[in-house]
Amino acid sequence: MFSLKGKRALVVGIANDQSIAWGCAQAFRRQGADLAVTYLNAKAEPHVRPLAEKLGAEIVAPLDVTEDNEMDAVFEAIETRWGKLDILLHSIAYCPKDDLHGRVIDCSRDGFATAMDISVHSYLRMIRRAEPLMPHGGTCMTVSFYGSEKVVDHYNIMGPVKAALESVTRYAAAELGPKRISVHALSPGPLATRAASGIDHFDALMAANAARTPSRHLASIEDIGAYAAFLASNEATNVTGGIHPIDGGYHIVG
Repeated sequence: MFSLKGKRALVVGIANDQSIAWGCAQAFRRQGADLAVTYLNAKAEPHVRPLAEKLGAEIVAPLDVTEDNEMDAVFEAIETRWGKLDILLHSIAYCPKDDLHGRVIDCSRDGFATAMDISVHSYLRMIRRAEPLMPHGGTCMTVSFYGSEKVVDHYNIMGPVKAALESVTRYAAAELGPKRISVHALSPGPLATRAASGIDHFDALMAANAARTPSRHLASIEDIGAYAAFLASNEATNVTGGIHPIDGGYHIVG
């Protein structure tokens, strides 16, 4: 089977042990990768640092993606300690509550700009910083959702935001392909994560999806982590630009 031994991975987006990023971090480490893990702020640190230490993360640092100095510090720490980066996982999204719960056409200018900046442009900012640390190639991944291409009740403005995220994934993959840097978007079905808890009626959405999914059960963070680990491996070097459904087959149901 594939191995990530000798590879270095930056994992951004762990909030707790239910996070997609946590499932990916475990899978990366299980396959042999060394880890750098970030947490949002001092309030989040007590929830994230013990998880990072459990996996023996060599770098644990704060990262609010709206603060350029914090992002610079993370990548400087990686360059100083490792001199390279092989894997980047971006698993963050945010929209102000009032805009998230309202109609798409009622989304405020500031709310839309905030959602796009944190959920989409931060991925590009990370890729740009990762690029010089991947002289021999690497893998960049983000996390999307089915609501990017189909209207999902109560997903609201995050649908267009995730559509933008998927589009920048394709363009970045085309631009970085000659450097053997692959770029992906993982697209799991609904999961009971902290981020998802902010969406109205999310429990009902999960139940409806499970009932219609060919496998009859929703994806887990372990499923997503396993897929992400494969994409980060040498065996997947020639795979790039994809939006990868990890949803028990829900995306094929009409």
